[in-house]
Formats: sequence, C-alpha cells, structure tokens
Amino acid sequence: MRSIRNTFAALASRAVHGIWRRAQYAGAITAERPGPYAFRRIGTGTRLAFPQGTVFGTPWIEIGDHCVIGQEVTLAAGMLPDLDLGPDPVLTIGNGVVLGRGSHVIADVQGSVTFGDDVYCGPYVYITSTNHSYDDPHEPVGKQWPRSAAVEIGSGSWLGAGAVILPGARLGRNVVVAAGSVVRGEVPDHAVVAGAPARIVRRWEGERGWQPPLRTPAPVPVPEGVTPRQLRAAAELAACEEEPAPRPR
Repeated sequence: MRSIRNTFAALASRAVHGIWRRAQYAGAITAERPGPYAFRRIGTGTRLAFPQGTVFGTPWIEIGDHCVIGQEVTLAAGMLPDLDLGPDPVLTIGNGVVLGRGSHVIADVQGSVTFGDDVYCGPYVYITSTNHSYDDPHEPVGKQWPRSAAVEIGSGSWLGAGAVILPGARLGRNVVVAAGSVVRGEVPDHAVVAGAPARIVRRWEGERGWQPPLRTPAPVPVPEGVTPRQLRAAAELAACEEEPAPRPR
C-alpha cells in the first residue's frame, strides 16, 4: 500500500509541476501576448513572467526591448487604477532592463520614473516617486497628501537585492547600489553607494581608477568562441592542478 501511495504522490507531483510550467508559459506577457494589459509599449523580446504582481496604469507604462520582468513584480502608474494621467508616459523602462522577482516600481504623474538601458535589479527592489508626508502632527501619516518627485536610474546601473530608491533620486550611469541600501538625492556616474541612507563608498576617478582600490582582481573575460563544455573542462583541469600532491609513504 505504501508503495502505491508513493507512486501516486510522485505522479501527482509531476502533474502539478507540469501544469504549473504550462501556466507560466501561457500567462507570461509579451508584445505578441499582452494578456489583459494595454501597455503603452512592450518592446521586442520583452517578457513579464507569470504570475505578475499588481499592474495598473498600463497606458502610461513603456517597456523597451529585451527586458526581463520577474515574477510578482508590481508596475504601477498613478496612485490608483483607472486614473487619467495625461498624454505622456509616467513609467519608462529602457532596453535590456532586468527587474528581479518581487520588485516594486511605483510612478506618479507628478513624479515619473525613468530607467535607462541595461539596468539590472536584484529581487525585491523598491523604487517609488511618491512618499508619505508627515507635516501635520495631528493627522495620521497615511491620510496626508503624499509628495512626489521624479526618479531616474542611469543606464548600466546595478541595484542589489532589497534596495530602496526614494522620490527625487537621480542615479548616474553604471551606478552600483549595495543590497538593502536606501537611496535619495543624486548619485554621480560610476559610483558605488551603500547604507541607509546610502553614501558613496567607492568611485571611478579616471587615471586613478577606483578609489579606494578594488580588493579583488578584475575578472578575465571569456574569449570568443569558447563553448560551455570547454569552460567546464578548463575548470576541472584547474581544480586538479590545485589539489596537493599525495605525500610519499
């Protein structure tokens, strides 16, 4: 009996996973299969993984080519669904952008959010152009009118897992935001920021290079034409060479 139950459980598990994989494929959003969403634009090769998070204000959201939007990512234009936000896009995502699983991007007509090209975000990144105000000490913070300011993420930047980008933040090109950092204000090109609030901990300074200097050597790029099998063989050979020789008895 136990063998029969185990066999049935294994078959049921395979069936559930098979159905889920088919649902993930069918529920993904692309330019050819937009599902229930009327985005202002979805570029060629872009894919929003299924299941999607909260998505509204799509007529004011533009997504570039070859973007990867992970599962449970929230994309919101406007504070509430079904608002008229005017003629211009409110949330603009460039080409080649990656938004990790569970990330949130919240834009408002009074504070747009713009991504450059090739921006990579780890999981659970939170980017918002709107924040609560607390001017009135007698009124609950959640009931006070929010404040908005445009957010810009420069091309080539990397936002680590759990990073928070607040209203008014302007990140330059190739900026690195450490995991868990909270960023506000302006960050120059080629800077690394960390902390809450985030501060610059490293910068590229032209002829001087990275200051303070990097502690690890730069990775060696893979030569063109090298196959994954060849890389694996080279790694195994290097591992064998690093093993200590057996001691003579």
